[in-house]
Amino acid sequence: MNFKLTYATMFNPPAEMHTRFDAALAEVSKSLGSIHALYINGEDRVTAKHDTRRTPIDERRILGHFSLATVDDVNDAMTAAQAAFPGWRATPMEERVRLLKRVAALIEERVYDIGAAMSLEVGKNRMEALGEVQETADFFNLYADDYAGHNGFDNPLPDDPLLDFRSHNRSVMKPYGVWVVVAPYNFPFALAGGPVAAALITGNTVVLKTATDTPWSGRLLADCIRDAGLPRGVFNYLNGGGSVVGEALLNHPNTAGITFTGSVDVGMHIYRTMASGVYPRPCIAEMGGKNACIVTANADLDRAADGIVRSAFGLSGQKCSAVSRIYVDDKVADPLIKKLQEKINAITIGDPSRKENWLGPVTTASALKNYERYSKELTENGGRILSGGKRLAEGELTHGYFVAPTLAEAPDTHPLFKEEMFVPITMLCRVRDRAEAIRLANDSRFGLTAGLYGNDDDAAYFFDNIEAGVTYVNRPQGATTGAWPGYQPFGGWKGSGSSGKGIASFYYLAQYLREQSQTKVE
Repeated sequence: MNFKLTYATMFNPPAEMHTRFDAALAEVSKSLGSIHALYINGEDRVTAKHDTRRTPIDERRILGHFSLATVDDVNDAMTAAQAAFPGWRATPMEERVRLLKRVAALIEERVYDIGAAMSLEVGKNRMEALGEVQETADFFNLYADDYAGHNGFDNPLPDDPLLDFRSHNRSVMKPYGVWVVVAPYNFPFALAGGPVAAALITGNTVVLKTATDTPWSGRLLADCIRDAGLPRGVFNYLNGGGSVVGEALLNHPNTAGITFTGSVDVGMHIYRTMASGVYPRPCIAEMGGKNACIVTANADLDRAADGIVRSAFGLSGQKCSAVSRIYVDDKVADPLIKKLQEKINAITIGDPSRKENWLGPVTTASALKNYERYSKELTENGGRILSGGKRLAEGELTHGYFVAPTLAEAPDTHPLFKEEMFVPITMLCRVRDRAEAIRLANDSRFGLTAGLYGNDDDAAYFFDNIEAGVTYVNRPQGATTGAWPGYQPFGGWKGSGSSGKGIASFYYLAQYLREQSQTKVE
């Protein structure tokens, strides 16, 4: 099949992809209700307490029973990772590359099975789910190739200018030790697999904690890593709440570094904790966004409407890169609103594992409550709902967390323009010109993604002035979403990220290493 699946190409897949997904979904459905273990020191561990997870598509359907870690399990995983670190660090680069590429190959072999499970667990439509799994395979391949391309970050430097001695110098990057990865529920496979791959290829050992809402995805990743043949203790998988398991990992003496994806409040707590010990430890945190799309008077409104709807409502708005704010020139606001409403009304909503449905449920019960609260607040402070604003509970939808994609208009002073909602709601504000739009877009503690629709002059002004780490112009595939490894680095400014370096960028892997200057005199 000559088709490269990415978030930009997933809108017109070949028929074979649907056929294979349907077959995988039927097989995965047969295994629902199974018990799923932790993975510690090369062995499965079934614990005394389990969490029974149900699909947000239909709460009557049990996905499985997932072991919950205790503090003792955390200690065992961290001890195993610490013990495995010297051997893994000393493993030749070529062997680490081979093993990570084997993980990538296994992910690709299982892409339909994992995608089907993820569709049920998260509520993603089938193309979003398949895309995330393929993205994860690409992370493993890309980071392996990048590390080898940099020769393991081992670089000779000029000899000292001495007459009587030969003084040789090198810069060598070395791993930190045990690296903790804390993954979110919206991209539980890719945003676990990406940092896991980066930490492993650079010689760190890993303890992964999945989000408690989506433990199945983490276990499926653990299966691929186990089956690739990595040594015992090099990778470990835990499931449990942040207040117990997360805090135990954060405060463990073996924790040498951490990668976190999630809310800014939790991210800043982790960042401050990592900085406040006996010595600072690295923390790579991606902490969400309040992403703006600017539509100028020169915009192609059809293209803008396509990109906004796809970015605002894909995965029910549960993307840190989703369009949350639209700043549109008043001269074209009314026709843009009309086009947006037409496209919103055409969205097919239902079981996202089915081919015909583009929009599924929100993933969690708390997201459903947030949506209902925000929908009420949208009508306050001068705001009005233009489309949506209600829970969908008719027929089969009544058993899931389904809500209507929502477009609202409000003045720029509305408080929800400042709040990351993480549900399928986007807000529109009329502006006088692009300068006002840029000013409002930048007036946020976040700076993850941003988009613009306009002419070349608008684009140049946007790129020069917008405060965001990932920027798009005139992109119908997604106004602010759709970054892919090897094509668009992904990372935020300000409160959206701690490092200023993008995922899958030129600079990403070096964050998992520390530099040692070596001088040897003959």
